Amino acid sequence: MSHELRKAGTSLPATLRFYRRLSAAAGPLTPILLKRRLKQGKEDPARINERRGIARQPRPGGPLVWIHGASVGEVLAAAALIERLRALGMGILVTSGTVTSAAVAAKRFPPDIIHQYIPYDSPRFVERFLDHWQPGLALFIESDLWPNLILAGARRHIPIVLINGRMSRRSFPRWRRASRTIAALLSRFDICLVQSEIDAERFTTLGARNVVITGNLKLDVQAPPADDAKLERLLFVTRGRPVVVAASTHPGEEEMLLTAHRTLANHFPSLLTVIVPRHPDRGEAIARMVVASGAQGTRRSLEQLPTARTDIYIADTIGELGLFYRLAPIVFMGGSLVPHGGQNPIEAVKLNASIVHGPHVFNFPDVYYALDRAGGAWRVDDGDALTKQFGYLLNDSAARDAAAAAATQVVERLGGALDRTLTALEPYLLQLQFERRAADA
Repeated sequence: MSHELRKAGTSLPATLRFYRRLSAAAGPLTPILLKRRLKQGKEDPARINERRGIARQPRPGGPLVWIHGASVGEVLAAAALIERLRALGMGILVTSGTVTSAAVAAKRFPPDIIHQYIPYDSPRFVERFLDHWQPGLALFIESDLWPNLILAGARRHIPIVLINGRMSRRSFPRWRRASRTIAALLSRFDICLVQSEIDAERFTTLGARNVVITGNLKLDVQAPPADDAKLERLLFVTRGRPVVVAASTHPGEEEMLLTAHRTLANHFPSLLTVIVPRHPDRGEAIARMVVASGAQGTRRSLEQLPTARTDIYIADTIGELGLFYRLAPIVFMGGSLVPHGGQNPIEAVKLNASIVHGPHVFNFPDVYYALDRAGGAWRVDDGDALTKQFGYLLNDSAARDAAAAAATQVVERLGGALDRTLTALEPYLLQLQFERRAADA
């Protein structure tokens, strides 16, 4: 099927026609939704118009690549790709949907990388967004697929590419039940660059026409940065203490971590446990939990540092995981002792951490399988096993070092997705560069 026919497609299935009518009719209700989300802390009041497709800054001249990811993980997965595209002279627009991801983008990217909140998927807002930014290439990360955005981009003949595509075991059967709907969306993509053979099979089954396996961009992420002065201060106030970090924790995990700390403190009296909640606004609730457990806690968001009496340090800030991965040789990856799916362990691996995780790692099954098999990570199934594994690693520095080395080898072996992704994107990037030279001439 030709490019133009793919873009035009056949008539939309009834589900998408209904969705378009419903999303258009719901546009006037947007203020009610925004008001509720503002109260919940899920929107930035200074940037609320971006949700209506109203830009807060002008479009830069020249070719513009638009990269969309749902939240923090997707935005960080694309960080190295963004750097490479920027080096090629491309203007970059990054969109995402969460306050946390916007804060991370502000910390991690140079000022000329533009971040906007993705507009709500109402036809009017989408058209306004595309009228202003006029991207020459659209890259959607993983599987955050908004129908009106995709359909409108295709109508404008914007090349649309899925990068780092992933279709989870849970999502696949749901999409299969709506096969005509997902096929109509996936057929609008020029190419789908996916993480694994399983993802390729699933996307092809669902109607994607041009699927290429490029690997997982999250394996090519750089180690997260850390402010040298802040790190030096943390190292000074924790000198001589055994430290474990629990990264990106979710409700239900902090209780197990507090129990583990209480047990281990009998054997390691100066133990410091650092809890970095996935959602920093939970810091106050975790602090109350620490007090109720009888432990001493301090909160980073209140500009507190751990003291000699601190048992639990609650790192309820954004974009500072690089500090804590450098602080501790043992890292528990959160979202895995509860059925959330686990968090990305690669950044911790790249800072030589020994990784401990729970059984629920379906967001990164291949990565954790490879790490576990190579002895680069340890799976624990409950709080008791977590306590025992922490105790073992705190006692055995050689085991920690061996695990970190094994994990590094796994990540190096599985890497390369960034180069394969850029190779697949090369025709589109060359076209943008050609258009820029023609405009300059």
